[in-house]
Amino acid sequence: MKNVDDLIESAAELAERGLSKGEIADELNVSRETASWLVERAGGIAPTQPERAAMPQDVHVDWSTIGRDSQRLGYVAWAMADLLQKHGDAVDLTVGIEKAGAPLATMVGHALGTDLATYAPRKHQWEEGDIEDLGGSFSRNFAGIDGRECYVVDDTITSGTTMRETIEAIREAGGDPVCCAVIADKQGVDTLDDVPVYSLVQVIPVDRRR
Repeated sequence: MKNVDDLIESAAELAERGLSKGEIADELNVSRETASWLVERAGGIAPTQPERAAMPQDVHVDWSTIGRDSQRLGYVAWAMADLLQKHGDAVDLTVGIEKAGAPLATMVGHALGTDLATYAPRKHQWEEGDIEDLGGSFSRNFAGIDGRECYVVDDTITSGTTMRETIEAIREAGGDPVCCAVIADKQGVDTLDDVPVYSLVQVIPVDRRR
């Protein structure tokens, strides 16, 4: 994807397939606010200059070159595992945040010899309004959380909301999130809710007005 018009076209295609705005945000690696803006302008008419100026400040991260090749994905997962393994051998569970975090967590778990769990965040149900009224869930097809230390894996951190939600959900389920790892972090965070966060790449916008 090269520009805003490409993102608008992609958002329109995803909306036509029935994805919620939260799922579109997840697919395009942008914030929910940016996803809403893109969907609202999806209609075949290029946004005006004032509309472009009103677009939420965000960074689109396209890591599809990695994601579409299992070998490349494996190399990246090994790099993420290398960041996580400094916390010792006691951790026996890797939690992947769906959707994109699940395949990464699978390979990270393989590299570290852990079991696998997945978490579907509440944003996948989000269209409009207060996201706090929705609920996420752990898949019953994978390992349980209760009484276990775990790593948390996702592809990107945009605002940190989804990662915080997952940390909270793990604790509520009786687990102990030891640390998190992502490919790209747009916030430049070192910790979230007292849990260390590691990223392969930090994407930090530079604002000359500050």
